[in-house]
Amino acid sequence: MEIVLITGMSGSGKSVALNALEDVGFYCVDNLPPELLLAFVALEQKHQAARVAIAMDVRSATSLPLVPEQLNALRAQGMVIKPMFLDANTDTLVRRYSETRRKHPLSQSQGLATHTAQDEQRALVDAIELERELLADLREQSHVIDSSILRPSQLQGYVKSMVSSPQAQLTLVFESFAFKRGVPTDADFVFDVRMLPNPHYEPLLKALTGQDAPVSEFLQAQPEVEKMRGQITEFLNSWLESLARDHRSYVTVAIGCTGGQHRSVYLVEQLAKRFSQDWVTLKRHRELDAL
Repeated sequence: MEIVLITGMSGSGKSVALNALEDVGFYCVDNLPPELLLAFVALEQKHQAARVAIAMDVRSATSLPLVPEQLNALRAQGMVIKPMFLDANTDTLVRRYSETRRKHPLSQSQGLATHTAQDEQRALVDAIELERELLADLREQSHVIDSSILRPSQLQGYVKSMVSSPQAQLTLVFESFAFKRGVPTDADFVFDVRMLPNPHYEPLLKALTGQDAPVSEFLQAQPEVEKMRGQITEFLNSWLESLARDHRSYVTVAIGCTGGQHRSVYLVEQLAKRFSQDWVTLKRHRELDAL
């Protein structure tokens, strides 16, 4: 049985992720109490279920510490476990709650009597930060997806690509992004390539992307670009085996330039091609995927 466990911040898109998994044939359960996880999986085994997705959130905070041990028990039974943690920055979560006028599940636990909009926002921020603390251990053991600036269709695509990748001891995720739109919080390593020659200033290349041949040819001809690619490759080659031995399931390498269109996209394409020879590799282009 393949089990995807979805946890994460309230308002980060867990329902969107569940819908994506339902679309590709998973039997999905939302807000399952951790105490019922093993019994639920046993029941689904009897029903011969092949793919199950389970969402848990901070409403089960007191029993969430049970989950890591339960997942190890399921792995020992031969289950394929893919833990996924959806995250977003605090400003984004505050805005989403303000737009939907929903109450954060921990808001009542703050014990704050709010009277003004400023009081309410402070209480919401406090609840979000408390939630981060409660979920920190689960986040550490999961593949993290930062949904801060993702459209629902982007998030669904990322979730589907994750579950469709082959099972491996370690999966590499290469992600291009624009610094002007923020650094992805799901990145394990961030490389800044804004100092490299920029095709944006070449009139014939400005409208193209790092996936287009003319841009690739331009960047391949730049010694600084090839030096950067070689140094990132050398760094990853030095540490990936150690990360795999440390039981890391996913490592996200984010490459950032100014607009997330040319240099970072080109390097992600090249690095993904190189490392796919030895590792299960996924690639994302945060800004291009949003178009």
